[in-house]
Amino acid sequence: MTRDEARAILEQMTTSESLLRHARTVELVMEAYANKLGENTEEWAIAGLLHDADYQAYPEQHPNVIVNQLREKGEERIAHAISAHYTHWDVPYETTLDKALIACDEITGFIVACAQVRPQRLEGLGAKSVMKKLKTSGFAASVDREEVRIGAELFGVDLKEHIDFIIGVLQQHQSELQLEPLEQDEA
Repeated sequence: MTRDEARAILEQMTTSESLLRHARTVELVMEAYANKLGENTEEWAIAGLLHDADYQAYPEQHPNVIVNQLREKGEERIAHAISAHYTHWDVPYETTLDKALIACDEITGFIVACAQVRPQRLEGLGAKSVMKKLKTSGFAASVDREEVRIGAELFGVDLKEHIDFIIGVLQQHQSELQLEPLEQDEA
């Protein structure tokens, strides 16, 4: 599967700008980690891009719709990683790809939320500020802090270093991402 094919699948099921941006940010972070670790960058990027592809169109069936589509296309490794990207689904983490996706999903969304409440967005954002916001349960309340912790642990990364890495990746794509300020009720 190519990234263009993956984007087409995503855009068939997802119209929400925030979900499309989340897919793109996780795609970028997964690709960067694959580069860093010498893994398959296309596979990792596609896993990041498609991990929530069916979330808007099929919320009650998420992630089964996208997982089944990927399996039909012979993309078992990506399908398995997506099927395992939430610890409460009790799917085993068999590969580094599986662990990377769980480690990158929630925290990337949280970092974007942190950037969106800052006038300078990603510029100057650091792990210390993000870690402080993680302790504020009312901020980006939908982000599961336990998933963030478990993800980093499974992936074998220090959370602060992980956050700094993700911020660095997102900063490289800041103009493309065009992070808009969050509304007060979203923060």
